[in-house]
Amino acid sequence: MRRALLLTLAISLYGAAAAEAQSTPARPVTAGAFATGHYRNLFREAGHPQKEISAKIQTAFQQLFHGDPETQTVYYAAGQNANGPLAYLSDINNHDVRSEGMSYGMMIAVQLNRKAEFDALWNWSKTYMYQSSPTHPSYGFFSWSMKLDGTPNSESPAPDGEEYWAMALYFASGRWGNGKGIYDYRAEADRLLDAMKNRKIIDGPTNRAPETGGPEFHPEHKMVRFTPNLRRPDHTDPSYHLPAFYELWARWGPKPDRPFWAAAATISRDYLQKATHPVTALAPNYANYDGTPVAGAGGQNNTFGPDAWRTAANWAVDWSWWAADPRERELSDRIQAFFESEGIDKYGNRYTLGGKPLGGSHSTALVAANAVTSLASTNRERAARFVEALWKAEIPSGRYRYYDGMWYLMGLLHCSGEFRVWPPK
Repeated sequence: MRRALLLTLAISLYGAAAAEAQSTPARPVTAGAFATGHYRNLFREAGHPQKEISAKIQTAFQQLFHGDPETQTVYYAAGQNANGPLAYLSDINNHDVRSEGMSYGMMIAVQLNRKAEFDALWNWSKTYMYQSSPTHPSYGFFSWSMKLDGTPNSESPAPDGEEYWAMALYFASGRWGNGKGIYDYRAEADRLLDAMKNRKIIDGPTNRAPETGGPEFHPEHKMVRFTPNLRRPDHTDPSYHLPAFYELWARWGPKPDRPFWAAAATISRDYLQKATHPVTALAPNYANYDGTPVAGAGGQNNTFGPDAWRTAANWAVDWSWWAADPRERELSDRIQAFFESEGIDKYGNRYTLGGKPLGGSHSTALVAANAVTSLASTNRERAARFVEALWKAEIPSGRYRYYDGMWYLMGLLHCSGEFRVWPPK
């Protein structure tokens, strides 16, 4: 009862402020790590020596990419072809290869200067996941789920994978320069980004059912779609919104589309205000273009769960790189205040948007995302406790090491200031 009264009071206090904040225009981008070249190292700020920080990151990478194949690694070598070595990154629990994980793996590899792993993952992606037939509904995109032998479970794309692939390829161009064929990183990124925005509508069969595939970004709303299959309900996923990336595409992408990406960054910042709860700042797994939660799936769609865990990290990175929208700091303070009230070392991983627990374990991926949120928080003391929780977390192993492990590694990189922008060549 006391909890309910407190939430009711908080809603009344925040309601008017939240409505006003939603109409506040983003200020011009004049600061942030992109402009200054300074990436905060939250672990150093907490007093951890740089030598220990670097060792922690390298140990995690070695275990998750080259550790015991049964209990530790998620990265597996898979022979070679004319383009060189092949490797995939597996969702161990579901026994498949996912576009999300492959693109995360490539992003981690480029940030850690691991070109061999990056190229092997990209080669596998292009060899097995990429749809090259101009008549296929997913032409120009990647199958979101594959069997370990490279045959598709579903030939439909999941746009968060394409977003991370495009960004990782631009960064690879900046870090290593451009090669030939599939390793001409910038050309590959440009082609993918063009398809994400401009791909024409194609109707046709897939391995599961006929689809009507379109672009991955809604042309009028200028938001990323949950799926470009227009035969399914058209909506978005708050955790797919990556305004930090869109700002870079507005500078580096194909020139005719740069105004679109600049607008998409502003629209996503506004959208995150609409889609999150005014008190807890929790986002739903899926939401409509107006920010209202998508119903269905037994309550899994419109509640805070695994997809939504990463939403706060996305807006915090946007603030860290661009410092364009102070409302992201307010969101960060609200969500950290909520999880602090649930117990920093014991909160669950599923909630109603208003904060009612729905069960679930204390998941490392969510611990990592909440630590990254500290990049935008104004309460430094509270933020430091979330950073320390990630520092103390063990490297994920066992059955659920895929999603937990990828976000653990990305969390370490973000919180150490080692997840950086690499302008393409």
